[in-house]
Amino acid sequence: MASAHPVVVYPPAADGGRRVRVADQFLGMAYGLLDVAEFLRRAGIEDADETYVETSGLIEWRGGGAGMWPR
Repeated sequence: MASAHPVVVYPPAADGGRRVRVADQFLGMAYGLLDVAEFLRRAGIEDADETYVETSGLIEWRGGGAGMWPR
């Protein structure tokens, strides 16, 4: 089933990184909120920052929320 959210951050991988997808495009592996914000800026959301990433209703967090970044 497709996500209702245009941005999906997947559960942490073994190295702690989380895949980030916008629509059907994989943007990369994020290792923190700044990485997610940078991916979103590159995708056209120019005002994306850490606060935006933490609070945006456009993002579906799978396997833990915005605070889940294993070391």
